[in-house]
Amino acid sequence: MIERLLAIMARLRDPVSGCEWDRAQNFATIAPYTIEEAYEVADAIERGDLDDLKDELGDLMLQVVFHSRIAEESGAFAFHDVVTAIADKMERRHPHIFGDADASPGWEQIKATERNAKTAGTSTGGALSGVARGLPALMRAEKLQRRAARIGFDWPNASGPREKIDEELAEIESAEPHRIEEEVGDLLFAVVNWARHLGVDAEVALRHANAKFERRFAAMEDAAGADFPMLDLNAKEALWQRAKAAERKLQQPKP
Repeated sequence: MIERLLAIMARLRDPVSGCEWDRAQNFATIAPYTIEEAYEVADAIERGDLDDLKDELGDLMLQVVFHSRIAEESGAFAFHDVVTAIADKMERRHPHIFGDADASPGWEQIKATERNAKTAGTSTGGALSGVARGLPALMRAEKLQRRAARIGFDWPNASGPREKIDEELAEIESAEPHRIEEEVGDLLFAVVNWARHLGVDAEVALRHANAKFERRFAAMEDAAGADFPMLDLNAKEALWQRAKAAERKLQQPKP
């Protein structure tokens, strides 16, 4: 079936008879769609919607096929090269399964060895090399912190990053206007670090907080009806507290 999808993409990219939109795309213009599709896969998983997950995985696969076709047209690589590369990598990273080794040195150790080999002789080596710049900022912050922690640059417990949050808050309050953005960034980085020490994925936590805000805001709008925009802040706050209390009541375990 994958050959059918590859043929469809080749037809869409045909310089004479293809789709005008598809022909106009390149790696950079398609990248945002690739990221969006990956998040839609995650969303379907979080909602437990397997029918939607099937569709979203297809959309994500289309992104891989799209990028591969663009690369093939330039002579860089083709889809089958992508499949071969990932198959080789999975076998290489599981020598205790696919090789003769009795025990694996560990996924992270193998990855580190591969990164070192890839960056040898370049200026891009180091413990933090290879963390994708296109990742969401919270996720990338956590990955950078975990990389640094592997070589001992980390707080011994959660109290260190917690104190750092207070320090960063104070620096925001005393910062000159042109430095506020930088200081807010430092605060967010510190919050991610604290979350990591608490065993919390900051990206997932914020996604859940976004969803909670959406639910409660929708409940406020439903309760007030068409008059909601005209209500003053005190009235809206009262509706918010009511929505919050109702949601918590539903979440309480039944006796």
